[in-house]
Amino acid sequence: MFDRLEDILKHFEEISAELMSSETASDQKRYRMLMKEQAELQPIVDAYKKYKQEKERLQEDRSMLEEEKDEEMRSLLKEEIQEAEKAAEELSSRLKLLLLPKDPNDDKNIFIEVRAGAGGEEAALFAADVYRMYTHYAEKNRWKVETMDVNESGIGGFSKVVGMISGKGAYSRLKYESGVHRVQRIPKTESGGRIHTSTCTVAIMPEAEDVDVKIDMNDVKFDVFRASGNGGQCVNTTDSAVRLTHLPTGIVISCQDEKSQLKNKDKALKVLRARLYDLELQKKQQAEASERRSQIGTGDRSEKIRTYNFPQGRVTDHRINLSLYRIDSIMDGDLTELIDSLTAEDQAMKLSESDLS
Repeated sequence: MFDRLEDILKHFEEISAELMSSETASDQKRYRMLMKEQAELQPIVDAYKKYKQEKERLQEDRSMLEEEKDEEMRSLLKEEIQEAEKAAEELSSRLKLLLLPKDPNDDKNIFIEVRAGAGGEEAALFAADVYRMYTHYAEKNRWKVETMDVNESGIGGFSKVVGMISGKGAYSRLKYESGVHRVQRIPKTESGGRIHTSTCTVAIMPEAEDVDVKIDMNDVKFDVFRASGNGGQCVNTTDSAVRLTHLPTGIVISCQDEKSQLKNKDKALKVLRARLYDLELQKKQQAEASERRSQIGTGDRSEKIRTYNFPQGRVTDHRINLSLYRIDSIMDGDLTELIDSLTAEDQAMKLSESDLS
């Protein structure tokens, strides 16, 4: 590990020196690339420098302890040694995490798709609640939320909703949310007070660029239709809504939130690109058994990942056996503890399989 850290430190210093040169400053593309690489390495370099400082402090204190005769000074030195050992151990653990391979999609924006599952109207209401939960979480992080397509049910639920969440680290924070979410509660439509169980499926997909996925437009069929629901004066007056069918995969994307047919078409293509990219990611996960072992859950969209039990006020994540008894705040978007716990578990699993443990 420390050989790698020395190499990283040396490379970081080379980058810093190159950024200072006038030749690099005149090459804007090269300059931006080096700045990005420097920013990515900075946390590792800072932690490693602090680690080296603590190790030097340890060595000095131990040398002084061997020579010191005064008991009061020896006691103070022993306390300093304990503090330095603790700091060095914490920095070593942090460095191991920083050296884990970074998910290339972590900084990307995401598309989120929530579909009602088993449970009829109650499942559609739950799907709407889950989508609102994520939009509230996004707002707490000051991310932008854009709802792109909604199929509403009769009593205010969503049979399907697709949205885009834009903001730094959106995928890194929400990538563990894909799967089946289950709710246990008394539905509004239930007159007998019985608890029902319903489900919805969540898919989190990183936004894909043209370089990630190439789409042959000959494989795409476009249909236009009149928008329905909220949309201002153009609703039901112009054919602005777009339905896109990707013939090789059978994927169908609809978009109707814009008044412009062209803008809806562009957004639908973005969703298609993300869906195709997500399919490739899932294939990769299934093909690489070792990678699949180092992930939270199986990565299968049909996997039941979480239960929201309203009578008990409990939310349980089945992948890490974590139960939290504050369902109201969680449904209001307070997902930090859940997501932090999932991230920590994933890092621990990856660390145990790496050569850094």
